[in-house]
Order: sequence, then structure tokens, then C-alpha cells
Amino acid sequence: MNTTSTVTATSETPKQPQQRQTAKDIIAANVKSLIEQLEAGHSDALTAYLDAMSRFHNYSFGNILEIARQRPTATRVAGLYAWNQLGRKVKKGEKGIRILAPIVGIKRKKDVEAEKDITKQNTRVLVGFRNAYVFDVEQTEGTELPTLREMTGTVGENRDRLVSFIKHQGIELVFTEKIAPALGMSYGGKIAILPGQSEAEEFSTLVHELAHEMLHKAERRTTTTKVVRETEAEAIAFVIGKAVGLETGTASADYINLYHGNASLLAESLEVIQQTSGVILAALQPPTAEQAVMPDAELAKVA
Repeated sequence: MNTTSTVTATSETPKQPQQRQTAKDIIAANVKSLIEQLEAGHSDALTAYLDAMSRFHNYSFGNILEIARQRPTATRVAGLYAWNQLGRKVKKGEKGIRILAPIVGIKRKKDVEAEKDITKQNTRVLVGFRNAYVFDVEQTEGTELPTLREMTGTVGENRDRLVSFIKHQGIELVFTEKIAPALGMSYGGKIAILPGQSEAEEFSTLVHELAHEMLHKAERRTTTTKVVRETEAEAIAFVIGKAVGLETGTASADYINLYHGNASLLAESLEVIQQTSGVILAALQPPTAEQAVMPDAELAKVA
């Protein structure tokens, strides 16, 4: 009895040929470009990438790199259809930002197999990627957008959300003078913070030490140096700080010097920063109702 399943592309992407360029190809090209820019002395290139991580944490790593490379000043992006639904039009002559969007197919089972489990007759699966184009809000005009729930100014309730997230991870949090002159320490399951810091400084220190706790759980932590781990934690603190509206320093500007042009190690490290930042930002600010229904954001998360 033959129960072989088949995969058929849906009509969501009619007449769209599957692109040869993969998400891996895009990431590799962007990291190579970043290395070249930083080695040429353009340290602001890394800042642009980290800024993009703070603004587009719902997007995939590869698409964040693409947005940052093509339009570093972008603050809010969506596709043509999504902007039209919001009452805005893309200005004449504006060039779209290319990202990768998934091609979704339907995995169909033979009748005999489907009868065994009716809920699994047709299963949506990813069969490839295609080019898609999004536009920044500055490239559009029309109806004023509703004000998004933004986290700006002082830390406010974000501190309480961060502390709650730390405790839900099973991490003990203590405040003690004993760690001076260090501002914070991570012990693997425990974070110690020096009391008396400013609101912004304490928040940044909490994120930095939380990043260590989260990164130490990964197997790759044993293969990186202490300096690299410290810089990754600092970069994560930079991304989160920018996302909540804090003034951030540029301590991560010389990041590339730690990798001596090693593109694969830099790509791995940047992806760790993006993924870890995304988890923390999700805990601080769940997606708004508007973000949840915007199709382009959903597409971008998969690529």
C-alpha cells in the first residue's frame, strides 16, 4: 500500500519562481560586507546593525541584516498591501527594501493515510523562499498612523518586567555591596547587582548579566573566549537599551577586532545577539494587536 505524501505549492505565490539565493547566502554576504566596512574604519556600520535589531526583533536574523544594509534609518517597515490597508501609499519613485519571504506549500496525504488522522490531511510546510519588498514609513504618505505603544524615556515598568522575567527563568537576583567595584556579576543561576546605580545604568547591568546567564546555557559558550562573551553581552545590552529608549554608548563599535576577520564566527555571534535580544524584548513588550495581524511581519519572521 502506497502512502507517499506530496508537497504542492499554494496559490499564495502565483507565478513567483523560487529564488536560488537562500537566507544563508544573504547572511554570508551581509557579514562579509560588514567585515569590510569595519576593517575600513566604518564602525558605524555595526551600530546600524545593532540598531536594526532593536527595532525589528520580530524579523528573522537574515532579514534584519538586509533591512539594516539597504536602509539603516528605517524605523517601521511593511509591504505595499499592508500600508494600503493602513490608509497610506508608497511615494512615487521609492525603492523597496528586499527581504526573503517564505513559499508555503501543502503536504497532502493519500486518502488511506488521511483517514487515520483527519486533522493531518493537509499540512502547511515551508518549501522555499522568494523575494519580497517592504517600505519604511518615511517612504509612504497618507493617513496618520495610530501611536504605537512605545517604550521611551525612563525605564519605568520595563525594570519590573525584566526582573519578573529573570525570576521566571529560575535565576536568583540579589543586590549586594560585596561585588564592588563590579556593577554586576553572573554566577550561573544567580545574578548579583551593585546597589545605588542610576535607573538606566542598573537596567543595562541587569540585561548584561541576564545575557550571560542565557548565553552560558548554550553549548557554544565553551568555544568562545571570555572577551567575546563579554562583548556579546554588552551588544545585547546595547540592543535592549535602544529598544526601550535609553541613551547607549558605543562600547561595541570595535566588535570586529575580536574576530580577526573570521566571518563565520562573527555571523554566529551576531545571530546569538539577535536571538537573545529578541527573547528579552518579547518579555518586555509583547507584540501589539496591530503587529499580530500584519502579514508582512509574519512572513518576515520565517525567512
